[in-house]
Amino acid sequence: MTRRLLKYIPLVSVLLLLAGCSPANAPIDPNNSMWDKYAVGPLANTLDWFASLFGGQYGLSILVVTIIIRLIILPLTLKQYKSSKRMQELQPELQKMKEKYKDDAKKQQEETMKLFQKEGVNPLAGCLPVLVQMPILIALYNAIMRNHHIGEHSFLWMQLGTKDPYYILPILAALTTFLQQKMMSSQMNPQMQSLMFIFPILIFVMAMNFASALPLYWVYSNLFTIVQSYFIYGVPNKKGGSKK
Repeated sequence: MTRRLLKYIPLVSVLLLLAGCSPANAPIDPNNSMWDKYAVGPLANTLDWFASLFGGQYGLSILVVTIIIRLIILPLTLKQYKSSKRMQELQPELQKMKEKYKDDAKKQQEETMKLFQKEGVNPLAGCLPVLVQMPILIALYNAIMRNHHIGEHSFLWMQLGTKDPYYILPILAALTTFLQQKMMSSQMNPQMQSLMFIFPILIFVMAMNFASALPLYWVYSNLFTIVQSYFIYGVPNKKGGSKK
């Protein structure tokens, strides 16, 4: 049961993030909810502060805040990686156990838990970092989409409050999403790898319909994750593994 749950944690995480990406145009009101007061509001103020330092360039402000948020949650990402790596090291033993007790599911589960206890591995240790990250990323999304100051500014060729008329950002968002997943492909199970082409398409369609500020954030976030994955996982090879 635990191993089945672990397989779907990445998918559930992505769905939670996308669920938080519904159109959010309501003004940020600290008196309205604790979510606005302690999460969205402070992040929106941080975006405004950095934009003032860059002469009103919210495109640069989003970049800086995205990097800061990603660095803050980096320890959680590393914890998730270590847990995932430890589980991979146990896969040969788990596979042997599966074959040995293939006709006795209860015994298989008991022996699996004994192996986890013996090796000091918590199969759910990699889930918590993922779940902790999601509210932070969704709060940042809200801070970008509900900050009316951002929509009033332009960055490079785009007006941040309107859709990209040239579809450059949607293409970049989809491409970087695919590259991000490609870099992490060695850590994905076969079910998740089959979705490598679906999510970029989904991101492209969503980016075409959102104000430019959001896909710009996606591109920044994806680029950070690609660089991060390079140093953590290495470069994926043709056999589905990775090399440093």
